Amino acid sequence: MEYYSFIHFSVNTYTDMAWGLGNEDPKIFNPTKLDCRQWARICKQAGMKGIIFTAKHHSGFCLWPSKYTDYSVKNAPWRNGQGDMVKELADACREYGLKFGVYLSPWDRNHPDYGKPEYITYFRNQLTELLTNYGEIFEVWFDGANGGSGYYGGANETRKIDAKTYYDWQNTYKLVRKLQPNIVIWNDGGDRADLRWVGTEAGYVGETNWSLLNATGDVPEQMLRYGVENGNTWVPGEVNTSIRPEWFYHPKEDKKVKTLPQLMDTYYNSVGRNGTLLLNFPIMPNGLIHETDEKNVLAFAQARREAFSKNLLINTKTQATNVRGKSSQFAPQKAIDQSKESYWATDDSVTKASLTVSFAKPTTFNRFLIQEPIWLGQRVKAFTLEAKVNDTWQQIAKETTIGYKRILRFNTVKATQIRLNITDAKACPLISNIEVYQAPIILTPPQITRNQAGVVHITPTDAESELFYTLDGSIPTSKSSKYTDAIDTGLGKVTVKAIAFSPQNKLQSEVAEEKFEIARKHWSIVGIQDKKALHVLDGNEYTSWQKDKVPTDLIIDLGKEENLVGFRYLPDQNWWAEASIISQYQFYVSNDNSNWQLVSEGEFANIKNNPTWQIKEFTSVKARYIKLKALKNIQENAASGYAELDILTN
Repeated sequence: MEYYSFIHFSVNTYTDMAWGLGNEDPKIFNPTKLDCRQWARICKQAGMKGIIFTAKHHSGFCLWPSKYTDYSVKNAPWRNGQGDMVKELADACREYGLKFGVYLSPWDRNHPDYGKPEYITYFRNQLTELLTNYGEIFEVWFDGANGGSGYYGGANETRKIDAKTYYDWQNTYKLVRKLQPNIVIWNDGGDRADLRWVGTEAGYVGETNWSLLNATGDVPEQMLRYGVENGNTWVPGEVNTSIRPEWFYHPKEDKKVKTLPQLMDTYYNSVGRNGTLLLNFPIMPNGLIHETDEKNVLAFAQARREAFSKNLLINTKTQATNVRGKSSQFAPQKAIDQSKESYWATDDSVTKASLTVSFAKPTTFNRFLIQEPIWLGQRVKAFTLEAKVNDTWQQIAKETTIGYKRILRFNTVKATQIRLNITDAKACPLISNIEVYQAPIILTPPQITRNQAGVVHITPTDAESELFYTLDGSIPTSKSSKYTDAIDTGLGKVTVKAIAFSPQNKLQSEVAEEKFEIARKHWSIVGIQDKKALHVLDGNEYTSWQKDKVPTDLIIDLGKEENLVGFRYLPDQNWWAEASIISQYQFYVSNDNSNWQLVSEGEFANIKNNPTWQIKEFTSVKARYIKLKALKNIQENAASGYAELDILTN
C-alpha cells in the first residue's frame, strides 16, 4: 500500500467552506452526477491501491443512512433519500480491485451530545455500522481535530474536550480490531495507533525517517517528521496531502491543482523517503472528480512508469566487502535479483560494508532506489552512494535512513560502477533490493512573485532553463517575451503566465500562473513603528512579522478608497512559528480609521495543518482602511503571526 487515495465530500462542498459547521441543511446535498465508479476508475488508472472515504467529516453529516442520526443522506434529495454513498464506493472499489477504507471524524459539530459521555456510545455505534456493513476495511482514519465551535444540536457554542482521554481510545481500538482484525488504524492526537501523521499536510516526510515510535508518551513534531531511531513500536509514517490546496472542493482552486512536477516531488518526498502517500481528491458538487485533477494524476502515473521503466542493474555484476557466513544465500547478487524476499547481509559483527555493481559499459543514470527487508527491522542509519566516473570514484549522495523504500534523485552521471557504502547501522545491514534508472527530464514551472511596488520576478528552478512569459492572459511559448530582468507591471491587477524552456532538448514546463491584485506600493501599516511589519506587504511569502498576543489588530491604510470584495491572509510559513497562526478572526473596513464596519468573521479552518493562503470573500464595500482582528491563535498566549495580508477588489 505505497500509494492510495483520500476522497473528501460533504455538505460543506456546497457552502464553499473548508469545514462544515454542523448546521448545514441536508437538502443542499444533491450530487446529481455522482459516479463512484469514476472515482475508482481514476484511482486505479493512477496506480493507487485503495481509497479512504470521508464517511463523516467534522460537520457530522453522514454519507451513509446511519440509523443513529437523521443528519445524513437519508434526508437529502440525492437518490430521493434512499442513497448510501459508502456502499456505492465500497462496491466500486471491489469492482476495480481497490481496497476500501473509511474516515470517521471523532469531532461532530452537529451532535447535541458532543463533549458528553453519551457521544462516545454514538460514535462507536456509527463506527460499528461502518466496520460491519461494507465488507473488508483496510484502514480507519480518526482525524486529530477535536472540539471547538459548532452547532451541537442548536446550542451554537464552543466545546472543549481532552483528546487524550475523552474518546477512551483503547476500548475503541478493541472494538475496531474485533470487527476488522486485519485493519490498520490512523489516529493523530489520540493513543498510539498503527500509522502516524508526519506533522504536515504539505506532502513530505523527513529525509531521515524511522518507522518507529515509543509505545507511550507524547509525540512532538520532530518525532512525527523523523520517527524515533530506538522506538519500541512499529508506526510508519503516512504522508497525507491534497491534489489541491484544500481538502474539499473550491472552484477558486481549479487552477491551483498540483502540477506533474509537484506531484513527482511529492512522490519522491513521501514514498521515496520510506513513507506511504495518501493523495486526496476533492469531489465537485456534481459528484465527480474534476477533469484537471484527473488529467494531472494520470500524467503523474505515466511519468512514474517512464521514470522506472528500465532497471539498469539487470544483468550486472556485484561484489561486497562482507557476506554473511560467506554464504551464497546472502550474496550481494541477492540485492539485484528482483526478489523482495532475498537480501544481501553481512556478519553480525559488521555494521559498515560496501556493495559494488559493475556495468557492462559506461551507463548514464539519475535515480537510485534501495530497500531493506523491513520484516527484519529497519537497520541502516547512514549510507553514501558513489559512482566511478572516468576511473575516479565520486560521491553523489550522502544519506541517513532507508527503510521500506528510499529513492534518490541527482544530476545525471555516466559511470562504469556504482558503490553503496553502509557507514552506520543499528545491526548488521540487510539490503533486499537496489535499482538504478535514467528518468526523463521534467521541467518544473518557474516561480512568479510580485513585490509591494508592483515589480514581478520570475525565478527558474534550474539554472539552465530559459524563461518566457505573457501578461495578456495568453499561453506563453518559446516565442513569447523572454524574461531577462524584473518586470514593472504598474499598480493595477495583472495575470502573469510563464514557462521554463530547455534550449538543449526543446522541452518546456507546464505553465505557471499567478493572478495579482492591485499593487500595495502606497499601503502603510497604521500605528506600528517596527519596520519588520512591512514584511506583511512585501510580496515575499517567506518573510514574516509577529504582533501582540490576541486579541490584537492589524490596521492598514490602502492609500485611497478601493472597492473591496474580500481579503487574503497567509500565516507565518516557518514551522517553528506554528503557535502564531491566527485561527479565528474578524475583518473590518473603514473610510476614516475611526468608524469601522464588520464585513467578515469566523475561523480559518484546518489552518494549523494546512497553513496556506486563507481567502475570505464578502459583499462589495468601498473603504480606505482595513483591520484584521486576531481573536484566537493556534496556541494560547502566543503572538499573532503574518506572512502576507492582501485584499480582493472588483
